[in-house]
Amino acid sequence: MDLFLQRIFDGLSNGATYALLAMALVMIFKATTLINFAQGEFAMFGGFIVLVLATEQGIPMWGAVVLGMLISAVLAAVIERTLIRPFDPADHLPLVIITLGLFLAINAIAGIVWRFDPRAFPELFPSGKAFNIAGATLSWYTIFTLITILVVAGGLTLLLNKTKIGLAFRAVSSNLESSELAGIKVGPTLQFGWAIAAAVGTLGVAVFVASPFRQLEPQVMVTGLIFAVSAAALGGLDSLGGAILGGLAIGLVQSIAVPYLGVPTELSLLAAVVVLLLVLLFKPSGLFGTPQVERV
Repeated sequence: MDLFLQRIFDGLSNGATYALLAMALVMIFKATTLINFAQGEFAMFGGFIVLVLATEQGIPMWGAVVLGMLISAVLAAVIERTLIRPFDPADHLPLVIITLGLFLAINAIAGIVWRFDPRAFPELFPSGKAFNIAGATLSWYTIFTLITILVVAGGLTLLLNKTKIGLAFRAVSSNLESSELAGIKVGPTLQFGWAIAAAVGTLGVAVFVASPFRQLEPQVMVTGLIFAVSAAALGGLDSLGGAILGGLAIGLVQSIAVPYLGVPTELSLLAAVVVLLLVLLFKPSGLFGTPQVERV
């Protein structure tokens, strides 16, 4: 029983980080109705910026995270303005190709600048055990990671529902053509979505690699992105709440179902892929996503 409970705690810890990364994907999807394949690399690059600010510039850890989020947001806004906006947002093929190119380019740049050696990431949260429940350990890292995703989700919800730019963003994500007719500046609004997604992704990777069992290196988000995409697809690609529940579900499947089914740890990524395939086959809109309606 204590082992099972420990696996639940570990699954919640992993799932919370997947949920943070999934929320960044949801923000991009709400803006463009496509998956940004470079989102994981944006987050990884932002993580290195945070590491440099904290270890080389001596900035306090959370100050480095906030500053890294701002820098990542600016870089994403510049990329959107120069590489994304010139193309028709309704034509997805060029945008998908560009994001795949960005995936390769950002990964290569990070490898050239910081090499491919794993680096220890400073602690974001208090270390050690918080509670011991029935022989299982609930760490402070897990508790504060869960608190972080709730704070981020609440902040994004308020931003989208209570601010002018948030309302414009919701209008553009709902109907691009009608938004243009209503006088909304679509380009800057989509740029806002890219910036917010990059900031949230940077926070997500900082929390992800702040775990005692992970280190930061250019390949860190190659598999992490698969888990995040699966979480976003399971919850609904346009639902922030669904991203949280999807991330937690993927984390629990990885931590509980994989070991108890006898699947080797090295194949834990397979669990996320299977979940993704099942969602695409039986409920493409996800558990809480908006079903696509086609007029005939």
